[in-house]
Amino acid sequence: MEVERAGAPAAAPPPATTASPAGTTFGVEEEFHLVDPVTYRLTPSPALAAAVLRHESGRHLHAEITTTQLESVTDVCTGLAQLRAELVTTRAEAAGAAARAGVRILAASTHPFDSWQQQDITPAPRYEAMVDRWAGLALQQDICGCHVHVGVPDLDTAVAVMDRARPYLSVLLAMTGSSPFHDGVDTGHHSYRTVWWSRWPTTGPPEYLGSSERFREVVAGLVTSGVIADASHLYWDLRPSSHLPTLEFRLADVCTEVDDVVLHAALVRSLVRVLAARAERGEPCPQPRPELLRAARWRAARHGLDGGLFDPVACELVPARVAVRRLLTELREDLRDHGEWNVVVDMVERLFERGTSASRQRRTWLRTGEWREVAAGIVREGTALENR
Repeated sequence: MEVERAGAPAAAPPPATTASPAGTTFGVEEEFHLVDPVTYRLTPSPALAAAVLRHESGRHLHAEITTTQLESVTDVCTGLAQLRAELVTTRAEAAGAAARAGVRILAASTHPFDSWQQQDITPAPRYEAMVDRWAGLALQQDICGCHVHVGVPDLDTAVAVMDRARPYLSVLLAMTGSSPFHDGVDTGHHSYRTVWWSRWPTTGPPEYLGSSERFREVVAGLVTSGVIADASHLYWDLRPSSHLPTLEFRLADVCTEVDDVVLHAALVRSLVRVLAARAERGEPCPQPRPELLRAARWRAARHGLDGGLFDPVACELVPARVAVRRLLTELREDLRDHGEWNVVVDMVERLFERGTSASRQRRTWLRTGEWREVAAGIVREGTALENR
């Protein structure tokens, strides 16, 4: 979850008036659960939350709405190797701060067996205001996400890319699932976070806007309605940042493996570059029905890479790996032009080989029948950062 202060890479890209072309810069935010190092149960750490709020635990760390969560934010990056190094740094910083507080970080979107009832709201005015506005939705916020900011030169470009990116979101989501379990139940989903998050009034794929003026009108209407306080409370799957010259993709589950974070960010940034170029050339923008976009989102959350994904433009089911390869084909020229094609293809093949975090968690559960083993495996994978 992002509020007015948060969600930004620690060092912002240049102001919009001097910004680079779309997709030159990018950065990642990751949210983690905090767990006991022995039992792996969700463990509130009010002392850590307080220290982070006072900026005493590391410059890349931010508090979250509950004291069982912690957020890390990379600096602005321009290349994949740089982003990976940043992610290793920020995860290590988060893990170190957690260890000093007697807890560990769990890099997945849901905790396998504990629930919101083990959480406490972080005592800060902004979070108290969120509870006042959204009541039980805020109190039950026991999910974590991964957000990618991609630099754009202006709001017009952000909206043009956002409109064009909507049909691709389900494929990107399917590649990141890490929340098969919720409250000690196998939900049957790869990203139950997506389903849980959908209860909020401003989540999901945004509808077609067409212009920055229309975007501003929608924000103004939502503010008047009382649903949001400002644009920072738009929780769409992607949105223009309220305080940076970036387009923010918010759809992904937390990727347990660092390389899967890099892969997701690489695909997102390439997609922004490709779609910005199409917009600049005046190419028509597909406008699939919002019902079809929601259906595609649900199938991706339900089946991940293990079933068919729904193409909301062609209105057909496509095997997930075929859908991923189609996305790669659309991005191939751009990725090659930027020297990223071989790295991205290699990361995709390794993802196919080992499966998403959700698949690996479910395999552990089926093999052991022990919730603790599932959680312990997530912690090990998410913090084993060397030599990858």
